[in-house]
Amino acid sequence: MPAEATVTADVRVESAREQARIESAFAALAPHLEDAEISVHGSIGRPPMPESASADLFAVAQQLLPGLEGRSVGGGSDGNFTAALGVPTLDGLGAVGGGAHADHEYVLVDAMAERANLVAGLVRAIREMHADA
Repeated sequence: MPAEATVTADVRVESAREQARIESAFAALAPHLEDAEISVHGSIGRPPMPESASADLFAVAQQLLPGLEGRSVGGGSDGNFTAALGVPTLDGLGAVGGGAHADHEYVLVDAMAERANLVAGLVRAIREMHADA
């Protein structure tokens, strides 16, 4: 048995309530062996990004690109912070591909023009929404 061990947990949550529950569960961890100690440091580093944060912008995106499907993937991005401020946030507008940040990462080049047009259309739609306000 090692004299010491360190565990790092990467936790993502869908709601503030779930964040509080998980942080409380970590804080309540207790050893089961005599003379053992558990020390928990830190907290969940990104606020949750509920699907509701992207609902309005996603509806616009679907008008621009019919058949566009949304996904909630449990990732973490700067969008978590803007959504927490109440700013409508649509994430995942980058390149289409797979294997993000891995040796086998790839981009579907044929999808780049469609994705660029989608982003440009969203920018125009947001500008128009705010011009009317």
